[in-house]
Amino acid sequence: MMNTNFFKNDRLKKYGWLPTMCLLCLFTVACVDLSKPQDDDQAATGTASETGSASSNAQTGQEGTTAAGDNESTTDVAVNPTDFEGSYEGTIPCEDCQGIRTKIVINNNETFQISSEHLGTDKKLNDNGRFKVLENGSILHLRGKDTDLKLKIAKDKLLHLDNKGEVIEGEAANKFVYNKV
Repeated sequence: MMNTNFFKNDRLKKYGWLPTMCLLCLFTVACVDLSKPQDDDQAATGTASETGSASSNAQTGQEGTTAAGDNESTTDVAVNPTDFEGSYEGTIPCEDCQGIRTKIVINNNETFQISSEHLGTDKKLNDNGRFKVLENGSILHLRGKDTDLKLKIAKDKLLHLDNKGEVIEGEAANKFVYNKV
């Protein structure tokens, strides 16, 4: 129990609620989850365009993803964009065409340009946007108006990731590579 003599002083009676409020504030702050990064521009960008076919989703790589920053850990490691800046080209498989020939240009100011051509059709995509470096500098997340693509950084190439964000493995793995040119 509290010592009742403590509150006999009128000045102390006036501020008797102060220790309780300090404890309440401390408990409230302790319950906040600071492990999740807050991204001010999370809602500023949309998801990949849903107007294309399944092959379009293969090109964008992320069917049904959320806005950039959601459930992603950005890198705390200093990453030098000159390590992976440049032009990359590759042709990935496509369900309703002969393949998707893609050229990706990664700039050192966290921007990119992408151009894709669906072989055997007249469907083309030209887009640009910004990228984020994720997972300690090993993943690039390209976000544009019609692009939502994750790529694993490798020596002189970028590996197209599946819609779970994992490297494609097996017999088809070498078909999902963009080589530096």
